[in-house]
Amino acid sequence: MLEEVERWLTRRSWSAADRPLARMMAAKRASGTTVSVVLPALNEEATVGEIATVIRRELMEALPLVDELVVIDSGSTDRTAEVAAAAGARVVHRDTILPRIPAVAGKGEVLWRSLMVTHGDIVCFVDADLREFSADFVSGIVGPLLTEPEVHFVKAMYDRPLGELAGQGGRVTELVARPLLNLHWPALAGFVQPLGGEYAARRSLLERLPFPVGYGVELGLLVDALHTVGLDSLAQVDVGSRKHRHQDGQALGRMAAAIYRTAQLRLSRGHLVRPALTQFERGEKGFVPRTHPVDTEERPPMREISEYAARRAA
Repeated sequence: MLEEVERWLTRRSWSAADRPLARMMAAKRASGTTVSVVLPALNEEATVGEIATVIRRELMEALPLVDELVVIDSGSTDRTAEVAAAAGARVVHRDTILPRIPAVAGKGEVLWRSLMVTHGDIVCFVDADLREFSADFVSGIVGPLLTEPEVHFVKAMYDRPLGELAGQGGRVTELVARPLLNLHWPALAGFVQPLGGEYAARRSLLERLPFPVGYGVELGLLVDALHTVGLDSLAQVDVGSRKHRHQDGQALGRMAAAIYRTAQLRLSRGHLVRPALTQFERGEKGFVPRTHPVDTEERPPMREISEYAARRAA
């Protein structure tokens, strides 16, 4: 590990318990900083309600740390929107945001569009499939942004159990993302969960970054944040353990391909020769190839979008 990263680990890695809520609230009041929490959701009726309930009860009503809670529904066919609204979140459908630009499927697309319908100086993203959710997932990663003016981007770190196996989650992280970061962006080798879906950043940074539309969004934002504000402006906070729904092997393969493509684009700013991934499924007569497109689109920095610029000028 680079000496720079070893120093960074001692300066920019914290525990959620390091910042009491009272300290965060004092910093928030003194600075006038506002906080938005965004939950990207697709068919998450089983979990989104509990997450929204905890955030509203503990971080909006008991203590006004969070100013805005928004669920972006990216086309759910279940009761996700209804459950989230009943829990006190404002629900916005992806396709109603920037209708001039046709939406594409993908998590990064939803996160990018969320900047248009939120207003907080700090934007905190939380996946909507978490189980046994703790408010620390929000307060832990928002805390450094409230108390450390030089910090601009904070990732959550946690244990990721796979069933009964402790620490065996995050397979794409260990097989794809961590090797890529260590080889090509060694300054980021200290991040425990580089692909984690829980992170917070200053709006002033997020609106300057391009957003890969799919699964590559976490890697892309992390790498681009490094180049934009430098390692010392990035941080991570231990929030305990993360339990969520795990993807099957083929879905992980597609995720890995999108992440590799995101890295490849940043390494060369070129194009994949063949932006597709062929996988195999066993059929009645043997293995059947199934070819899937790899996400090849990125959204530009939000500050380049005319509607966003007009909103800021209003």
